[in-house]
Amino acid sequence: MLPLSRTDVPLGLHGKPDNALLYVRYFARRYLVLGITGLVLFSLLLRILYVGRDRLPPLYGQYHQYEHRLPQHHWDAPSHQSEPKFFWIPGHSRGSGWGNIFQEVLLNAYLAHKANRGFVFYNYTWNDDGSDYSDYNGKPIPSRIPLSALIRGPIVGAPWPAGDPAPLAISEEYWHHVCGSNRRVIPRAEVHDHLPSWYVSDITKGWLDKLSTIDDHRARTDAPCLRPRRTFGEKDAMTDVWPDFARSPVLTHFAWSPLVELGFDNNREVFAPTSVLEPPLSAVPTSVLSAERYSMLPGLLVLHIRRGDYEGHCAHLARWSSSYLAYNALPGLPDRFTPPPGGSWGENTPENVQIYMEHCFPSVEQIVRRVEEVVQGEAAQGLEHVYVMTNGAVEWVEELKRALRGMGRWTNVASSRDLVLNWEQKYVAQAVDMLIGQRAQVFIGNGWSSLTGNIVLMRQANGFRPDSTRFW
Repeated sequence: MLPLSRTDVPLGLHGKPDNALLYVRYFARRYLVLGITGLVLFSLLLRILYVGRDRLPPLYGQYHQYEHRLPQHHWDAPSHQSEPKFFWIPGHSRGSGWGNIFQEVLLNAYLAHKANRGFVFYNYTWNDDGSDYSDYNGKPIPSRIPLSALIRGPIVGAPWPAGDPAPLAISEEYWHHVCGSNRRVIPRAEVHDHLPSWYVSDITKGWLDKLSTIDDHRARTDAPCLRPRRTFGEKDAMTDVWPDFARSPVLTHFAWSPLVELGFDNNREVFAPTSVLEPPLSAVPTSVLSAERYSMLPGLLVLHIRRGDYEGHCAHLARWSSSYLAYNALPGLPDRFTPPPGGSWGENTPENVQIYMEHCFPSVEQIVRRVEEVVQGEAAQGLEHVYVMTNGAVEWVEELKRALRGMGRWTNVASSRDLVLNWEQKYVAQAVDMLIGQRAQVFIGNGWSSLTGNIVLMRQANGFRPDSTRFW
């Protein structure tokens, strides 16, 4: 609309309206408005298309708050003299994958429970320098994830079974609040210098004997960890302790967090489509024990396949003639690996290296061939869906899926890349995968992987038939 007031009209040299300036100003305003509107719309479009690509990871504040508000945390108590006995292991692992951390958490909680002391649980920590975010392969990840965002149950402060006298677990934050400098530090050497082996049974007994002599309510170690790395890497390290560990409420009352179970429920039709309506895990009462809560999913085959830099790790394992990890060599499992002869200190023959690579870093052809072998077994009867747990590149995963479909026996083939996860679930996706693998009718995993090992442990503890758990 053109201006009508003469005071708004620019005048020329003789006091007459200057039509040229009038139209310049009109069109300048018009296109300025259009330009600003277009810029705003374009920005909104970019936000819709690319939202989340540059978002910082979640910090899981509500889970930290949940832990803070546990009823056994008496923050405002005038005195903490009546607090039960606790055991804290301050040097727990950092900067490792969830599989490595989780196997340590389970055994630390088991030891504290056996000692009748409250377990002091801690964050899943990648970096403890105080920063909220850390760099992982050029991408930001949370430096810390509260343990309750991954798991639930007595390990993170829920009640023990009725009649169990063990104190409730507390958070590391509350430990510092209660104990201050009033704590008994037990040097690791006082226990480990007298152990006959680094097996879990000997380490557990050594610490139980030591803790039984200490009256102090606040006991802690000075060690970076209670179990050396070779404990988890020794195939026989869990054999003696397994019967008692399997019966422990640490395992029988274990559960995944609501966040992880929701990821499972929301993707149920992705990895194992159902023909009948099944209640979601979120509808199952928390009182239901682990074996019933995470019962077998008939028809589901799950494959755990490591890719990426794992090729170099497999070559390292071959050079040192490594056996399967302790969790992957539990009693009753049918697949065993005996390092082939011919290797020497830090070296191995090309033939032996190839044997290791087939078991540790199999090709697509080798994967399909192994699946063909396993599905012939009695435990594999009725399989119809296959789900691939993997960190492989999209192109490689699609190649594998095509090869699996080419077997002509699967009604559904899916992988970790097909899951639809919310922003918080993205950073606990390994736990979602573990829950899927834990419930498979048949599971094939990597004997040197701690992630596989935790799945194997849960399956064995929950009574799955041993011949339904296999390795490459």
